[in-house]
Amino acid sequence: MNNRLSTTSRIITVICALSLIGVLFLPIWRIELSAPQYPEGLGLKIYAGKLGGDVEVVNGLNHYIGMRTLHEKDFVEFTVLPYIIGAFVLIGLVAALLNRRWLFITWVTGYLLFALVALIDFYRWEYDYGHNLDPSAPIQVPGMSYQPPLIGYKQLLNFGAWSVPDTGGWIFTGAGVIMVLIAWFELRRRTKRSFTNVRTVLTTAAIFIMVFASSCSTGPQPIQFGKDACDFCKMTILDQRFGGEVITGKGKVYRFDDIHCISSFLRSDHSVKTNVAGVYLLDYGTPTKFVQAQTGFLLTSGELHSPMGSNIAAFATEAGREQCKQQVNGKNVQWNEINQ
Repeated sequence: MNNRLSTTSRIITVICALSLIGVLFLPIWRIELSAPQYPEGLGLKIYAGKLGGDVEVVNGLNHYIGMRTLHEKDFVEFTVLPYIIGAFVLIGLVAALLNRRWLFITWVTGYLLFALVALIDFYRWEYDYGHNLDPSAPIQVPGMSYQPPLIGYKQLLNFGAWSVPDTGGWIFTGAGVIMVLIAWFELRRRTKRSFTNVRTVLTTAAIFIMVFASSCSTGPQPIQFGKDACDFCKMTILDQRFGGEVITGKGKVYRFDDIHCISSFLRSDHSVKTNVAGVYLLDYGTPTKFVQAQTGFLLTSGELHSPMGSNIAAFATEAGREQCKQQVNGKNVQWNEINQ
């Protein structure tokens, strides 16, 4: 019996193994580039079997500074990585099914070794990618290399580069952390040290999952009134009843002090308008709270006196709009009428 996993450990092992299926389809890592000429930024997404994001644009920029262009066929990792991840899914399920602690520990050990080797391989590729430059490139800076950061931020000429795990990478990391906790619990249980129990493991895992979930939020972010400036008119955002935010598909948040500024911004920047993940408006009836532009209840009246003269307010409920409408002699409007 000492070589058996606890029931809780087996259940969590199955969950961790199945979660790795998502790593096969979701982006594992992303490299984001920002520069004045690209206000929305550029991004590369690395999947288990392919590259995604602004690959062609980045390849065009690489030509000028002598970096190699990126092509999936040049990476053997894209061929073998899906099979390796699939093997970890299968072995994890088998370990839980057969209920063998030694197989589970072997699975976790192999998982950690693979993660270490993958990071080393990624670093070596980044080093070669940033240092092995074409000597005939149009732009040459003596002594300059363009190696992206392994993780974190680095300035490369006029580009700022961020390298961080993406959704699949966080799933892979989260599963690994939970697996290590379960392995620690199982080894402690084997030595009969009762002070380490299932509740401790589950509590730690739950905390990790909640932190991870909150870090992945793509909803509206709090506006610092009196400090944040409108991304269109550049005025400081003061009135908590008007304005809102535009969030792009890449997670960038633009803040505004008036609905007029939001609609004008979207009309003036086509690259942002075609990549909008959400538009959120401040709730006039509940300051600092947000409502979705498409589902909110909008009201216009000259008596509202919004900061930039749109005189449009948003409400989370129709009752809230109707109550204000009677007070300011307003007229109902739709977001589609404003954002044409």
